[in-house]
Amino acid sequence: MADDYMAGATVAITGGTGSFGSTMVSHLLEGGVGRINILSRDETKQDDMRRRFSDSRLKFFLGDVRDRESVRSSMNDVDHVFHAAALKQVPSCEFFPQQAVATNVSGSHNVVAAAAEVGARSVVLLSTDKAVYPVNAMGMSKALMEKTGQAFARNNPGSRTTVSITRYGNVMYSRGSVIPLFVDQILAGHPITVTEPLMTRFLMSLDDSVDLVDYAFQHAEPGDLFVRKAAASTVETLARAVASLLGVEDPEIRKIGIRHGEKMHETLLGQEEMLKAEDQGDYFRVPMDARSLEYELFFDQGEQMPAEVRDYTSENTHRLDVEETKALLMQLPKVAELVSRSA
Repeated sequence: MADDYMAGATVAITGGTGSFGSTMVSHLLEGGVGRINILSRDETKQDDMRRRFSDSRLKFFLGDVRDRESVRSSMNDVDHVFHAAALKQVPSCEFFPQQAVATNVSGSHNVVAAAAEVGARSVVLLSTDKAVYPVNAMGMSKALMEKTGQAFARNNPGSRTTVSITRYGNVMYSRGSVIPLFVDQILAGHPITVTEPLMTRFLMSLDDSVDLVDYAFQHAEPGDLFVRKAAASTVETLARAVASLLGVEDPEIRKIGIRHGEKMHETLLGQEEMLKAEDQGDYFRVPMDARSLEYELFFDQGEQMPAEVRDYTSENTHRLDVEETKALLMQLPKVAELVSRSA
């Protein structure tokens, strides 16, 4: 990222010690950012990150997005905010949905409110495919997070703070993703466990995810939603590709069944969103619905929309085979390093 608009800027990143945040920090530092305020609740990860980067432009804030004061303290003089802090694990949110709401909804409201209070130019909220037609608590809380950001944009048209949303599918080798699990199982000589072999998932690198945030920072209008186009594979294809790269051509794959709240296919844009989406090359932009509460305007006649529009899903996007998936995986530094060591 070598964009002039970030040169000398101050950026706040919530959840900045996680996979997304750490990758974003690397790109911002390379791009000449002035300062990065990192808000997170894990002091060990903060210390690890401080030592790893050893850069005086990083300033760490220990706190939680649920706490308004700790959020506000990390926002002084910021130009841009990237909100990545969240509860992300589907099973744990199923058992503790009130915790998902506290972090993903109320916490996100605190971030947007604090950013607006200090006059930040832009806020980008990190969302997930699970927010589309949500069937689990994590997805429902993320859908409400999106609505929270768009409600601010709709209700504050004069604000200098532009709030937008980026929505992701599966980010390869991020913390909690399935690829590190496959690697550990293969290296230990154990069977590879998959929930459902025919399940499909979008495949996006962390660098791609950072590019999407950067695109939103530069191009968003208030309330915009952005999605980066991506290829997909079945879970079985992904498992076989990882095994092949590590020298195992016919791995034992054991089906364990779908977990709490999982979907067979990821959906990054629903049909209703695709009706409004603008194709911007590598990205889709979905503008906010800016209609007012005057529903009576639509009692007699609503908007006319074409009928034949499909969701944008991991089932109907380009489907990778094993060799294509291997080529994509080799773009990940951690995978390339593993392959080199095992050769």
